[in-house]
Amino acid sequence: MKVLVIGGGGRCHAIVDALHRSPKVDKIYCAPGNAGIARLAELVPLKDTDVNGLLDFARANAIDLTVVGPEAALQAGIVDLFRGHGLRIFGPTAAAARIETSKEFAKEIMVKHGIPTAGYRSFDNYEEAVRYVASRPMPAVLKYDGLAAGKGVVVAATMEEADAALRDMLLDDKFGHGRVVVEDYLEGPEFSFMCFVSGINVLPMPLAQDHKRAFDGDKGPNTGGMGAYSPVPFISEEERRFALENIMERTAAAMVEEGVPFTGVLYGGLMKTRDGIKVIEFNARFGDPETEVVLPRLKSDIYDIFAGVAEGKPMTEAQWDERSALGVVLASKGYPGSCEKGHRIGGLDKAENADVTIYHMGTAMKDGQLVTAGGRVLMVVGRGDTLAEARDRAIEAVGRVECDNLFHRSDIGKAVFGR
Repeated sequence: MKVLVIGGGGRCHAIVDALHRSPKVDKIYCAPGNAGIARLAELVPLKDTDVNGLLDFARANAIDLTVVGPEAALQAGIVDLFRGHGLRIFGPTAAAARIETSKEFAKEIMVKHGIPTAGYRSFDNYEEAVRYVASRPMPAVLKYDGLAAGKGVVVAATMEEADAALRDMLLDDKFGHGRVVVEDYLEGPEFSFMCFVSGINVLPMPLAQDHKRAFDGDKGPNTGGMGAYSPVPFISEEERRFALENIMERTAAAMVEEGVPFTGVLYGGLMKTRDGIKVIEFNARFGDPETEVVLPRLKSDIYDIFAGVAEGKPMTEAQWDERSALGVVLASKGYPGSCEKGHRIGGLDKAENADVTIYHMGTAMKDGQLVTAGGRVLMVVGRGDTLAEARDRAIEAVGRVECDNLFHRSDIGKAVFGR
């Protein structure tokens, strides 16, 4: 089979890596890909939002299955377009992807169908939003109602911070012209629950936890994610079952009932609060960097899962490795703000082994040399019988990577195993 993967970050490298392990896949293309993906797939110089160009490529090259990584391509309607031309594609329609692309739509679905989440109100008027936030206890949770590259959520500790965020979102159109969802503040550890979904059929993946803050001790600005691990020891099997039945399966059924059935990966960003597990957000695709620690644990053939979902077939149980995986992101200095590109990277051949995989997030080749090409550059994933063992292997491998312009967190997963 010939497969086209759309996207170019670490998430897509992990998807390509999983497909590369399938005996049913003969050829993988990736658009646009990156320098690491190029070792496993033929790169296609097309942007992930160039849906017509991608359609032309898929038809011209007789692609058997297309797998969509990033949310921007989903919002652009690539699934609708491909299906309209009779092509198999893994991912939700633009209407179903609104569970991610519109925070307000997602909250309406949850409230209507009794899916546990924080209380909320929506605003498109700056003055009204400020008055509402000022009338309530801090901190305030402010979410831009649309895509914002992982940066459209602000937890404001003071009214000054809230006012600045509301100005960004409603007056200055920092992320585009839109609305703001103001949510009740919830406390507790967060975790990620990704499931393969085809209508009412839900196939769960192992749980993972992401680390959003830039620096050790959960300090610094929010990022797209500085590391992740799987499994998640602080969630019991009873709690996992509750989340599966009352959140993930109920949401899949709700989408069918609302006339927008979901196909693809439904990502639940969940929180374990004093009042039980609740939804913080939904995404309509694989999470990044969670995918890089979950898919390496998949023992089943991912092509069968992707094809089954794309064809609307009922899914059987998948087999997962019992071993743990923990990944540390190497990011360019200055991230998530402005950062330099083009710094040479070396030592990867000394860092990778049977228990360590390095996924490329933002790399390129320049004059025959691997260089940095983004904010998040690499994710070093270690595997072991325990999370502590996986972390030790990842950290050791990080020390072998040679680059003068990268930084990383040294405490990924530390809270779970105490060192």
